[in-house]
Amino acid sequence: MSKRILIIDDDERLCEMLEQYLSQSGYQVTSRHTASDALAEQRRAPPDAIILDLMLPDASGLDVCTQLRDSTGVPIIMLTARGEATDRVVGLELGADDYLPKPFDPRELLARLRTVLRRGTALINPVLRFGRLEIDREARQVRLDGQCRNLTGYQFDILLALAERAGRVVSRNQLLDCVAGRAMEAFDRTIDVHISNIRAAIEDHPKQPKRILTLRGVGYLFTRVQDDGAPL
Repeated sequence: MSKRILIIDDDERLCEMLEQYLSQSGYQVTSRHTASDALAEQRRAPPDAIILDLMLPDASGLDVCTQLRDSTGVPIIMLTARGEATDRVVGLELGADDYLPKPFDPRELLARLRTVLRRGTALINPVLRFGRLEIDREARQVRLDGQCRNLTGYQFDILLALAERAGRVVSRNQLLDCVAGRAMEAFDRTIDVHISNIRAAIEDHPKQPKRILTLRGVGYLFTRVQDDGAPL
């Protein structure tokens, strides 16, 4: 499944160029031109990496970086047209993973993007936590209220693929391709049976699921909610 990149920059021509260039390299790219739109997009569909301009029309990129770091640990590459080293240092101190001064070669941005994505993958916490639910990548265990839940290896892979993309809709085609590399089996209805068994293991009321939702004709959604209904 391709990585999703969010570009936050008010230069629309630059965004169009980067969208085309990065898309050709296999990424899903979305651009937003104001801080408010970008933060709303980040909450709506959390990306795998963010490219953030220092100068935005409605806020400082440094302030946006701070707000992003309060809610996400995804890699951030900061773009700046300024020459002062201070801005770059402050950006890194606020949580940016890398910076790139404008103008830049798109090939260098792509190289830096690949680097921070690899680094981010290496630093991933082995345990995903969603309220009372824990998914342990290394032990390949699922725990609810501290009690292990029995899942087959294939069911664990499906649950992990959905949980790692919490808040985003995953189609049956993408899910099968992600966990088994069998995109041609996208219409294999056994995926629904696996989802049903996963719900039986992790939902309080499997017939009225709150963690894994089905969007008919679209795919599945692992929700970012706590057990009291509040957003994580």
